[in-house]
Amino acid sequence: MLTPAMVAKASTQTLLRLDEVAVGELDPGKASDYADSILMFNVYDTLVLPVQGGPGYAPHLAESWEADGTDFIFKLRDDVNFQSGNPLTAEDVVFSFERMKELGQGLSFVFDKVESAEAIDEHTVRFNLTEAYSPFEASLVRLPIVDKKLVMENLGEGEGEMKDWGQAYLSGNSAGTGAYKVVSHNPQQETVMEKNRDYFLGVPEEAPDQVRLRYGLEAATVRTLIAQGEHDISSQWLPPEVLKSLAADGAQILTETGGGAFYIKMNTQKPPLDDVNCRLALAKAYDYAAGITMVAVTDDVAQGSPSTGGIPVGMFGAAEEMLQRDLEAAKQHLADCKYSPEDFTLELSWIGEVPIEERFALLMQANFAELGIKSEIRKVPWALFTEQVAKPENTPNISQIFANAVTGDPDTLLYPMYHSSVAGTWQSPEYLKDDKVDELLAKGRTVTDPAEREATYAELNDRLMEIAPTIYGYDRQSLFAASNRVKAPALSDPEKAFGLDGMGFSFRLMEMTGE
Repeated sequence: MLTPAMVAKASTQTLLRLDEVAVGELDPGKASDYADSILMFNVYDTLVLPVQGGPGYAPHLAESWEADGTDFIFKLRDDVNFQSGNPLTAEDVVFSFERMKELGQGLSFVFDKVESAEAIDEHTVRFNLTEAYSPFEASLVRLPIVDKKLVMENLGEGEGEMKDWGQAYLSGNSAGTGAYKVVSHNPQQETVMEKNRDYFLGVPEEAPDQVRLRYGLEAATVRTLIAQGEHDISSQWLPPEVLKSLAADGAQILTETGGGAFYIKMNTQKPPLDDVNCRLALAKAYDYAAGITMVAVTDDVAQGSPSTGGIPVGMFGAAEEMLQRDLEAAKQHLADCKYSPEDFTLELSWIGEVPIEERFALLMQANFAELGIKSEIRKVPWALFTEQVAKPENTPNISQIFANAVTGDPDTLLYPMYHSSVAGTWQSPEYLKDDKVDELLAKGRTVTDPAEREATYAELNDRLMEIAPTIYGYDRQSLFAASNRVKAPALSDPEKAFGLDGMGFSFRLMEMTGE
């Protein structure tokens, strides 16, 4: 029976309502996309966290660490309990690592350089790497620590001692130390979470008491719900015109950079773009300012910010000067190209599931026509695109993708795109083969001094601009429409922002105003 006190308490509880297009994967060992990240960063914790408002990583579950060659030793806090009440120990860290490697799903590839993990004592863990890998600390933001004891008590069917490694259980239940507990999880509809009042860092009273993350809402539905005061934060996938309308009606526009960009990829192995001068001509002819205008929501806010080169602003090696169109330079490069415009027609592809890309294909077609270059625009479904790029001869002259650094480190953005060993994926349809690029990418993984890494990636950026495998459209900026009932400093104040997709949705850092 509900007592008056219980009713009063329920009526004063604050509720945050938000949505994501994709369904949410609750198992942290399988988390990969944006919805999964939101769940992971709230229900689970990691050894380190990105520094708010700047580069680098700060202690979190680990209170300190030291590196000795290929060994990394982490000292854990001794005041952390899982939501089950079980204490956090080094064995949980080892188990979480081994589980992720064994499952081989999600973002497990960022730990390819880690040979083993071992518990030295109850609160000390060592990771042994196969070779020097300076982005290792960054990778740890993708190693959520799970409650070994709880998972072992809930192993499902499977072969061997570990059976299913708790996959069935963790697909619907949480086993973390995080600031929010899972109340219910329906991956087709919504995940309901509530405050973990025993969280080791504490959860401010102003943070939402309950969170409802809904999946698959139509843009029109989200627009109506926010306008009626029945929704708090939209997904990042609303069309610019819907965001613009909501902003005009008084909604907040929250932003997250996340270390990603919009890339226009050029197939360097197929004529005419196997000639660097032809590629440079296209890069100089592209209208960067018009591209930003196309994704503008208000006079001050857009779904992208001006690019300065191959590395998004805020990362190691990013340049400072914004890219601009230079048609005269484009004409000169084309004159130096061994191919004549009347002898070829470019294939400009766009991904069918991303309608904004058709607008960019039309922009490129118009830009290139000013050089006398003919082009054909082709809509390609994502599944077909990923098949096409497996061979350079099947890969379009021009492809369009959005990519981001999944750990916030430039290595996880640039290596999968440009190293010659990984050509032929959706991230690398350029099929770039450049010894200098390979050398600098490898160096970026091995040097540990921040100043030297900065210099290495700056040199890499210069080289990419020199050989032009890609047109760097804009640095991606995710935009979210929000009611005025919520304050989200990590999504509105650059000095409190994280350089990692999804981390800005740490609910414990939000405030419900009730307005």
